[in-house]
Amino acid sequence: MQKPAAQLTLEEYASGVRSGDRAMLARAITLVESTKPEHAALAQRLLQALLASTGKALRLGVTGVPGVGKSKTIDQLGINLIAAGHRVAVLAVDPTSKRTGGSILGDKTRMSRLAQEPRAFIRPSPTSGTLGGVTRKTRETMALAEAAGFDVIIVETVGVGQSEVAVADMVDFFLVLLLAGGGDDLQGIKKGIIEIADMIAINKADGDNVMRAEQAAAEYRAALQILTPQSATWSPPVITISGRDNAGLDKLWETVVDHRQKMTATGEFALRRQRQAVAWMSDMLNDRVMASIKSNPRVAQRLPALEAEVREGRLVPTLAVDEILEMIGIAAN
Repeated sequence: MQKPAAQLTLEEYASGVRSGDRAMLARAITLVESTKPEHAALAQRLLQALLASTGKALRLGVTGVPGVGKSKTIDQLGINLIAAGHRVAVLAVDPTSKRTGGSILGDKTRMSRLAQEPRAFIRPSPTSGTLGGVTRKTRETMALAEAAGFDVIIVETVGVGQSEVAVADMVDFFLVLLLAGGGDDLQGIKKGIIEIADMIAINKADGDNVMRAEQAAAEYRAALQILTPQSATWSPPVITISGRDNAGLDKLWETVVDHRQKMTATGEFALRRQRQAVAWMSDMLNDRVMASIKSNPRVAQRLPALEAEVREGRLVPTLAVDEILEMIGIAAN
């Protein structure tokens, strides 16, 4: 019988994760998800203990509009990578979901073949229905998966909106999947998402849709010509793929590897990782400060009335914030 989470020691968690035990990895992720203070303290000690074992994986973010075929593509790509000797972890992010912890069964159903592979690990990344949850919990889950020996981490954004930007800021390569033939190719996804893409792949380039996919790819290549690349080293390519038919996925992965090699050679890869680490710290600080403020008894008592006054237009938000800061002893600007 398994020991309860509270009875597991730091050493048991750490050695279990380092050994690649998927069951222990799942329990460690549950630990970092927990909102209990005693669990939070142990979780942070665990992450610190595993720090030297993290950072070695290639982190790939994948996004796209609903119906674009993200799960099928990730499923097939994951199978290809495992056949090539990799260990693959997939974290599915959905900040719009209010369900506690997301739907593990749903994610595994959508990636049925990958879910059966012993060298794969699929997990919804917990968000608590907030964008802040995306950045905090996904980063911690990613670190645990890396410590467990998974050398490719794929972060799939299930939701649509700011989650794409959040995920792009925590991965090494950000892939945008698009569809052709919908009549709104250039309007189907925000310009801002295109600007942060490291590659665009037109999916479902199969059957009668091949020509439409090639035409859409040509349109996006032309559109990218007028955008300033994020890096002087890398211009985002546009390719066509079929997750269903496993077409173009080898080229997709070759491009991801080529990107890493080029960015590593110029030092941009290390700088990107460093910026992400500092951003993680900043996000954590914001979360802790907000939690501390809201747990202040005076603030907790006054906050509902302040929110009501702001909601009803009787108080400007700035003055409400000033009052809260004064209550905790911080001088308002």
